[in-house]
Amino acid sequence: QVQIVESGGGLVQPGDSLKLSCAASGISFSSYFMRWYRQAPGKQREWVATMTARGVTDYVDSVKGRFTISRDNTKSTVYLQMDSLKPEDTAVYYCKASYGISDYWGQGTQVTVSS
Repeated sequence: QVQIVESGGGLVQPGDSLKLSCAASGISFSSYFMRWYRQAPGKQREWVATMTARGVTDYVDSVKGRFTISRDNTKSTVYLQMDSLKPEDTAVYYCKASYGISDYWGQGTQVTVSS
C-alpha cells in the first residue's frame, strides 16, 4: 500500500524559514519523480518544485532563489526548504510521487505566513 505523508507545516512570520518533509512508503522511491504543489484558498493547485530521479530540479518562478527541493533516497523522503517566506506563500502544500502513469498524492500540510 502506497503512503505519501507530508509534515512540517505551520504558522510563521514573513521572512522566516520552514522545511517541509514528504515521506513515501510502498514505492521504489529512488525511481520516482517527486514534486511539491500548493493550493491557496480560492485558487487552483499550483506546481512549485520538481526533483527527478536523477536529482535534476526545477521551480516555479515565484519561488526560485527562496525554495530548495531535495531528497534522501535512504529515507524515502523529499524535502522542501522554504526561506524568505512571504504571505503569498500561504497555502496547503502537497507532495506527489510520479512514475510513468502512476501518481500518488499526500494529504497536504498547511503553511501560513502572517505577521
